[in-house]
Amino acid sequence: MAAENAGERLRELEPGARLADVLELFDSLPPVRVEELVGTWRGNGIDTGNPFDGLLERFGWYGKRFGGPEDAHPLLFAASGGRVVSINPAFMPVGLMLGIADKLNNPVVAKLFRILMPLMTTSEARARLRMVEYRGVSSAAMVYDALPIQDPFRKVDDDTLLCAMDLRGMAAPFVFVLRRDAA
Repeated sequence: MAAENAGERLRELEPGARLADVLELFDSLPPVRVEELVGTWRGNGIDTGNPFDGLLERFGWYGKRFGGPEDAHPLLFAASGGRVVSINPAFMPVGLMLGIADKLNNPVVAKLFRILMPLMTTSEARARLRMVEYRGVSSAAMVYDALPIQDPFRKVDDDTLLCAMDLRGMAAPFVFVLRRDAA
């Protein structure tokens, strides 16, 4: 699919879509190489009916940062004073979160997360970038150090990625978009 058509199709799907339609776009996109990912990326989920839809955003998810193959920061969050901090994913009980995602849509839980955020921050990379085969295509993916998660990426254009979080035990991927942060 041509980049302009892929970008247009992504904009149509981003507000919410059937998972099959989003995966059809994902499968049509070209792979991305690890070295193309270097930088900071802003993220947003695509509502497909996945239990994780909107969950990270409720807690102030900013995106991801990649310094190279051994230097990936999978969970960047907006913090006080306009800062962006990296959270250690080992502190995110994703298995538990998957089971109670509907109960996490609560302002009290979000406030508690904000209070505890300083205890979960890290300056160390907590994931790596590797070429991984996913849905029949070898493309760059982020592989978490402490969790059974990989995030395969496909290229919409030089500054936009469509991503599928593949978590062991989750029936379908959580899909999200990353856009290169110009700052």
